[in-house]
Amino acid sequence: MDAARREEASFRDPAGQVYRIRDRVLRSVSEFGCPDYEFVRDSGLLSGLIASNRVIGVEEVSPDLLGPRASSAKYLLEHPTLPFISHPYEWCFSALRSAALLQLDLLAEALDFDVTLSDASAYNFQFRGPEPIFIDALSFRRYRDGDYWTAHQQFCEQFLNPLLLTALQGVAFNAWFRGSPEGIRSEDLNSLLSWRQKVNWRVLTHVALPVRFQLSARKNTASHIDRIKARHLPRASFLQMIGGLRKWIAGLEPPKSSQSAWNGYAADNAYDPMAAEVKADFTRRYASTVKPAMLWDIGCNTGLYTEIALQAGALEAVGFDTDMGAVEGAFVRAREKGLRFLPLVVDAADPSPGQGWLGRERKSLEARANADGLLAYALVHHLSIGRNIPLPEVIAWLIGMAPQGVIEFVEKEDPMVRQMLRLRDDIFDDYRRDAFLAAVQNHAEIVETKDVIENRRLLVWYRRRPN
Repeated sequence: MDAARREEASFRDPAGQVYRIRDRVLRSVSEFGCPDYEFVRDSGLLSGLIASNRVIGVEEVSPDLLGPRASSAKYLLEHPTLPFISHPYEWCFSALRSAALLQLDLLAEALDFDVTLSDASAYNFQFRGPEPIFIDALSFRRYRDGDYWTAHQQFCEQFLNPLLLTALQGVAFNAWFRGSPEGIRSEDLNSLLSWRQKVNWRVLTHVALPVRFQLSARKNTASHIDRIKARHLPRASFLQMIGGLRKWIAGLEPPKSSQSAWNGYAADNAYDPMAAEVKADFTRRYASTVKPAMLWDIGCNTGLYTEIALQAGALEAVGFDTDMGAVEGAFVRAREKGLRFLPLVVDAADPSPGQGWLGRERKSLEARANADGLLAYALVHHLSIGRNIPLPEVIAWLIGMAPQGVIEFVEKEDPMVRQMLRLRDDIFDDYRRDAFLAAVQNHAEIVETKDVIENRRLLVWYRRRPN
């Protein structure tokens, strides 16, 4: 039997650890976590939330699967394997908002069973397509009347504050959140808000006043801090707070001014209807032939071609684009059409690195790679010309992601490339069709090519050579 390997991100939880045995995902329950787990399990809450697809499935299995670690586990739980693990700083506004609302819904429903949640970490959520799902069953703990919501600050820093940064200030939260993986501190957000924004009673309650209390606590005696820690929150007040937060967050939207030019790309681009159909038909033929279990669309924009590939035979898709406005459009498309498609805010030239303790707590995009198929449309020129990355390196990186895929090459004669070169010197002598094809053939065989627009845009279906 393969040895159980502990997941790097699970070491902080005294209630239990997460392990992997090949594709199996297991979670131990320690002696510390056992009483709460049994109470929550026997309350009926967990089974109901699992049945409604809001909490990941749980099945008790033999602790002996952990081998030498079995003695430390009172229970061992097995979870279904998720198709892809994403991080909150890769989500678009609507994705983070949907996870925040689910967090509050779970908390409100849990209180009916005398259960609460010990934390409010955004990392406790993953996505199946555009639908969030809670993955940490051991975060549910027994509730005792009057318990204060100790996770309020964490909820604000990992959910509320990033959403407010975008909704109130028009600043995409992703880069800040990625640079500070524990979230955006209330002190930092508070310093950016105008006085008019701060006197909004909800901002005052959840941002400005808590900052003042934190500053005051640093100056006060230990006895004063003990009094603060001993405070009680009646259940009715707790539910009222949750309900107020939920209503507020549900109404938050990114400002119209933050919508990007690329958000309208699908309707305003270099394709005429005939060329667009050529590209769509090529995508269908590729997806229906390969039928990738996991398709990655690098530079997915609003997800049009991802949708076509899913309808033609791809089973699941993850999209990546650097522009939150475009990813918002893709997320809405996936949700409205019920697509198994998760679009993420990721810069192909600077994908998410390994972060956290020892650089392994939050895995890099490369470490999470599991694509069976690839689409890379209208991307190569953005990396090679827009970001000065050598063309052979771009192609090697793309082909390394999936065994089969389609890559689009946009010639210099194309209006989109001409626009990119309008205000800079053309130093890209090696950016040519023949050089592109040679770079592909260095790593893969070419299955098929197709001119979308003659002498301007070329699609290449590749099949990677085995190592």
